[in-house]
Amino acid sequence: MKNLSQFITILCFMFLISCKNKQEGEFHQAYPVLTVTSAPAEIKESYSASIRGRQDIEIYPQVSGTIFRLCVQEGEKVKKGETLFVIDPVPYQAALRTATANVHAAQAQVETARLTYESKQELFRENVISEYELSTARNALSVANAGLEQARAQEVNARNSLSYTEVKSPSDGIVGILPYRTGALVNPSMAQPLTTVSDNSQMYVYFSMTENRLRALIRQYGSPDETIKQMPSIELQLNDGSLYEENGYIESISGVINQQTGTVSVRSVFPNENRMLFSGGIGNVVIPYKMDDVIVIPQSATYELQDKVFAYKVQENGKLSAVQLQLEKLNDGTDYIVRSGLQPGDRIVSEGVGLLQDGMEILVKETEKQ
Repeated sequence: MKNLSQFITILCFMFLISCKNKQEGEFHQAYPVLTVTSAPAEIKESYSASIRGRQDIEIYPQVSGTIFRLCVQEGEKVKKGETLFVIDPVPYQAALRTATANVHAAQAQVETARLTYESKQELFRENVISEYELSTARNALSVANAGLEQARAQEVNARNSLSYTEVKSPSDGIVGILPYRTGALVNPSMAQPLTTVSDNSQMYVYFSMTENRLRALIRQYGSPDETIKQMPSIELQLNDGSLYEENGYIESISGVINQQTGTVSVRSVFPNENRMLFSGGIGNVVIPYKMDDVIVIPQSATYELQDKVFAYKVQENGKLSAVQLQLEKLNDGTDYIVRSGLQPGDRIVSEGVGLLQDGMEILVKETEKQ
């Protein structure tokens, strides 16, 4: 009986030791801890963007007729003033000849009316005719002059119409699709343009910035105009994830806030001499900012609770204290800027925060300072 009692006592003692070791293993596990510091940093913000040609000009004919000759190919690079299409010029050549003939006839009528008027003046001075007849001759000369001006205006219109049979490019650019071919009947009121000439030597890249972010920039630089001047050069990440080889710049900021989204439209410009950017494409504008004395921590060091973000600060005795943070998310997907809640020198748990609780005690595994 005595031996049995001693055996039970030993088992209980071993059970207590086991429980103690288990508790120490649970509450004294080592976690990576980093010491936060403030330092200058370059922050990159990313904004969804749409790409447009500097000019996308739809080309419509100014006269009616059939396409006589097609002078360009789709995707061809053209210069300002280069002929794109030729509309059958024969009817307009005939109209110009008619208008020119009418001008000659009107000139002859003016000369005849002038001779008559000068003759009437001589007769009137000799009291052969009355003042009424002289006035009639003068009015006839005025009518003839008016007819000549009208004929000349018709000639100008006919000459312009003939010139419009050659449809020319209004700017340098790239020819779009050509839905109409030789022999097609076209007119100025047609629904679809003959083609589109896109000036792609420089591309407009549009993106939207929140009102709060824009106001912060204006406070930093002093005014919207100074903001545009002082903003750094920007990068463009293409839709396939690659980075465009040329940097761009912000050219203008809209003065109107979109009431539905609370954002302001911003237009940037990127060079496109190698024609790697296409009108209608999408991407992301990347804007770098240099900031002084900021605290940056990894997102893995935080957790969310009821729409609030916290981190675990490690006290001197190894116990944890949950602190609420005010953060600004970076678009790199890995870090936060800490606006409040931490000070340089504080130590926080950098990984595994989802397994911890406020007041727990841990073993510290130091990591590199941030």
